[in-house]
Amino acid sequence: MGASVAAAATFVWLGMVLGISFLEAPLKFRAPGVTLPVGLGIGRIVFRALNLVEAGLLVVAVVAAAVGGASTTAWVLVVVAAVVLAAQLLAVRPALNRRTDAVLAAADPAEVPRSRAHFAYVGLELVKVVVLIALGSALLAS
Repeated sequence: MGASVAAAATFVWLGMVLGISFLEAPLKFRAPGVTLPVGLGIGRIVFRALNLVEAGLLVVAVVAAAVGGASTTAWVLVVVAAVVLAAQLLAVRPALNRRTDAVLAAADPAEVPRSRAHFAYVGLELVKVVVLIALGSALLAS
């Protein structure tokens, strides 16, 4: 039963990443009246909440996998997912937050240089999606 709970947490996590990172985030900038500063402000709040929920789901997956006797493959994937999330939170998000601060403080947000950190975050999200699909599948096979 523990592996099933871990798989459920993994697939909920996957759904949240897909829904927020690859659907909500790019679409909000297309909504009428949403300026770059407003979109970035919303994004900061949404991604802070997403990252907190991701950390919680990671804990649930780890505990449930431990109780359920997950396979070695599942444990390797759990570690990879944790490392990717940690890289996003500790290395990439601070750079994105600095850029958001600069845009929000600027008289002309268009003059603030673009950051490559966004590409790093998206790349890590793509890796995370693949890892979460593999992890959920490995847990279901346990």
